[in-house]
Amino acid sequence: MTSNGEPDKARSSERPSPAPQRVSATEAMRSAARQLTELLGKAPESVSSLKPTEQGWEAEVEVVELERIPETTSVMASYRVVLDPEGLLLAYERGRRYSRSQIDRDDR
Repeated sequence: MTSNGEPDKARSSERPSPAPQRVSATEAMRSAARQLTELLGKAPESVSSLKPTEQGWEAEVEVVELERIPETTSVMASYRVVLDPEGLLLAYERGRRYSRSQIDRDDR
């Protein structure tokens, strides 16, 4: 209400903002790589996983942390990147570090 007893038009015309539009998986992947590059100053080698979440998207991004010769001895790192539905970075954290030549093995 205004001081003269009339309804406040600015408040009565406000509508809740629509839910954010979720970007495509392709755009989320590009966005994760681009924004991580800006933060780390190193371009990612690959995005090894991407999945939709309630927050938006979660990706695993592989980055060369330390280049060595031969390349098979370079040190890699896997980063978990969390994006909102529109593809903006919310959080990231480095997971494991490993040599480029290391392969995952199942304990069977």
